Amino acid sequence: MNSPGRGENGDLEDLIRLAGRGDREAFKTIVSLHQQQVFLLAYSLLRNRDDAMDIVQETFLRLYQKLGEYQMGKSFCGWLLQIAKNLSIDFYRRHYSRDREARTDGSLEELARARSKEDAGMTPSSDVSRAISRSLEKLGERQRMVFIMKHYNGFDYREIAEVLAVRPGTVKSLHFKAVRNLRRLLGPQLGMET
Repeated sequence: MNSPGRGENGDLEDLIRLAGRGDREAFKTIVSLHQQQVFLLAYSLLRNRDDAMDIVQETFLRLYQKLGEYQMGKSFCGWLLQIAKNLSIDFYRRHYSRDREARTDGSLEELARARSKEDAGMTPSSDVSRAISRSLEKLGERQRMVFIMKHYNGFDYREIAEVLAVRPGTVKSLHFKAVRNLRRLLGPQLGMET
């Protein structure tokens, strides 16, 4: 996974220890390193920017309360995103009606914009970005989540499996189906044969 602090696992664990002892600057650093990933996951589930931002805040509040439960040596980002996923699912169950589309305030295009800020200079054209966003919205929830976690968050199959509490083989299958469906959906829009 290309998550911030990954190559500096010792540094991240030091930050976690300091934050666990009440060091606010260490906690702020952890938040800044991981808030985009939490937002992307929450948005991929809720598809509403304001609700996703609420989940980001709730996730880091919960993290602060549960920091002592983190087991050093395990995937911190996986653990954090599991918290975000659970909060997102609970929020969805409490607040969303059966007609999810009525509550969305935008498309997954915001994901591309959020990611492109990080990848300045490697941004696809806005037409392609819009086409990808529209196609992502048509995927099933699990396929969309796996695709976003793999391509926007940079997770590997094992890490996605850990967050979603499924087997890596299931993640690979969902990713394969997501890519196949995206090719089918994008082909006509981009003038490619499928």
